[in-house]
Amino acid sequence: MKKHKFCSLNPKTYHLVSVYCVLRRLLFCLRAWQALLVETKEKPKMKVSVLTLGCKVNKYESDSLLNLFKQQGYEISDKLEFADIYVINTCAVTSEAEKKSRQMLARCKKFNPNAKIYVCGCASQHNPKQFEGKAQLIKGVAGKNHIAAQIKAVGDIEDVEDVPLSYEQEEFSLQSRTRAYIKVQDGCNNFCSYCIIPYLRGRSRSRKLESIIKEVENLPADIQEIVLTGINLSDYRIDGKLALIDLLEALDKFNLRMRLSSMEEVIANEDFIERLSHLKNFCPHFHLSLQSGSASVLKRMNRRYTPDEFAATCQLIRKYFPSASITTDVIVGFPNETDEEFEQTYEFIKKINFSGLHIFPYSHRSGTVASREKDLPAQIKKVRAEKLASLDKVLRSNFVKQNKRGEVLIEKCEDGKCEGFTKNYIMCHFDQEGKVGQIVEAEIIGEINGEAKAKII
Repeated sequence: MKKHKFCSLNPKTYHLVSVYCVLRRLLFCLRAWQALLVETKEKPKMKVSVLTLGCKVNKYESDSLLNLFKQQGYEISDKLEFADIYVINTCAVTSEAEKKSRQMLARCKKFNPNAKIYVCGCASQHNPKQFEGKAQLIKGVAGKNHIAAQIKAVGDIEDVEDVPLSYEQEEFSLQSRTRAYIKVQDGCNNFCSYCIIPYLRGRSRSRKLESIIKEVENLPADIQEIVLTGINLSDYRIDGKLALIDLLEALDKFNLRMRLSSMEEVIANEDFIERLSHLKNFCPHFHLSLQSGSASVLKRMNRRYTPDEFAATCQLIRKYFPSASITTDVIVGFPNETDEEFEQTYEFIKKINFSGLHIFPYSHRSGTVASREKDLPAQIKKVRAEKLASLDKVLRSNFVKQNKRGEVLIEKCEDGKCEGFTKNYIMCHFDQEGKVGQIVEAEIIGEINGEAKAKII
């Protein structure tokens, strides 16, 4: 029998060779195990960033999209940062809003030139050509409801061009803050002469009460406040029986602060305001869209009230809510607006003593009645907007100074400081530590640029 070559080795050498063989086998096993781990290791999640321009309704719908992407296993973000896929939820309320939508697309490309970029919302329906060759389009506001389901890895998206004719049930929105936006209505039947939104969003339609209640019941425990949103929130109604005030009364049973994102003057009669005053959780911040304080301009805008009727509504609100915040939207430079008509608006705003203004230079929107009229020079719009902006600073400062104390929902804490809003929507800053989600009693001790310096008491 032939001896193995190792048998001729001395014991010490034989021992070393044996150890070497064992180590080689262990190394082989380790490499095989490592290869198996590489094969079975879960691939990194694709990252989707949903970016939002425009109104609170858009914000709600973007949150819903993020939730759907999360359910499908994507890493999600609502910030402009590196991602594999970008979804831009656009706005078309003004030409400036559309410009910002295009700029957002360009900024996404800078973050990741190889990313897939999808565009949805009002701007992509109003003028899809502005995005051609730069992104794959979702042509219509209805399309945003289907994006998450239609994206396969980084595959193609089908075009969706229709505007929904009935209220489309959406997935519940992703909420990770102290405040939750709840969309209860979409579309508008008013057709103001300057506004393109009814053509993009469709006719008014409302969400069923049961669906809204279910969403509120399922909100995360850290949510302390809900904001009802809609394109024309005042038009909320179900079967001609259930109106917005009925919805608010049904939601008051939840121990959550409640706000309205906006409302129209036409809904605010004494019955509505009086019933609101009995709701323990209602926050008295009323955003009433004025647009103009000139009777002749309001008529050309196809707004359905006069300055006197608007003033009576504000007086009624203050009768039941003495410390209410009343803010508004104002359009300056509407076609053929004279100096006299602008001065009427300026004086009316001072008379009402709003808590704050949102000022918009008139923006030409093709297809609207007002677009047939000659636009005013940009310089005239600029001067009028600046004059109202100066008035806005005074109004905001005065409103803060009128308030002495209130309940504040803490929304942000950092470096030993915190901040949050009162029920009547004054931003309060504290040089004290707090806890996000906590509701504290605060004393207002100063005013800085229309916001309050406060202390927790």
